[in-house]
Amino acid sequence: MVLLNMPEGKRLDWYLAQEERLAKDVTEDTLFFWSVSPTVIYGRHQVLENEVNMTYCQENGIQVIQRKSGGGCVYADEGNLMISYITPSLHAEQAFQFFLSMLSFALRQLGYPAVTTAHNDVLIAGRKVSGSACYALPTGTIVHATMMWDVNVEALERAITPSVEKLQKHAVQSVRQRVTNLKSLSNTNIVNISELQQRLAKEMLKYTEKLNPIV
Repeated sequence: MVLLNMPEGKRLDWYLAQEERLAKDVTEDTLFFWSVSPTVIYGRHQVLENEVNMTYCQENGIQVIQRKSGGGCVYADEGNLMISYITPSLHAEQAFQFFLSMLSFALRQLGYPAVTTAHNDVLIAGRKVSGSACYALPTGTIVHATMMWDVNVEALERAITPSVEKLQKHAVQSVRQRVTNLKSLSNTNIVNISELQQRLAKEMLKYTEKLNPIV
């Protein structure tokens, strides 16, 4: 697997464009990490008005961008580590599951008891720390994920407006009850988001050495 370094401080749509550029001629599995200023990202099948508090976002300078992958609406800021996985595999679902296994393995190696769900989330002690989405191009597959380190949960809760039915499906009353930051967990020995990125990358690369990546 190739680990790329990306410049910091770009808009979310710039990083999404880099994913597509890489996927057009990808020859081996590629991984890169990035972060953005406060941004709401909603899925390709979602209705903006049903998912996002646009008034709050406009008043607080939060960008709102739609992605080409499916899945739910997420909030990201500088306390959120974004992860992109690009693979030449055209088997999108297999690529997706490989990525989730790799990510949860890396977290467990760092001491977090991470598990994946049927909704493609990663949970620790029953609370979401990461959400993922995936889509395929004719030349490869793109998987991208969030990883909550020290996200502004108040802004997250106010910017995103999931339906009552969606919250009830997860047996919670609010978004705040469903998510947690890695930084807040008592078992963490990581000091900042930069160290989290370095150590996650190291363990994810180890995972690919243990298992043959899909082709």
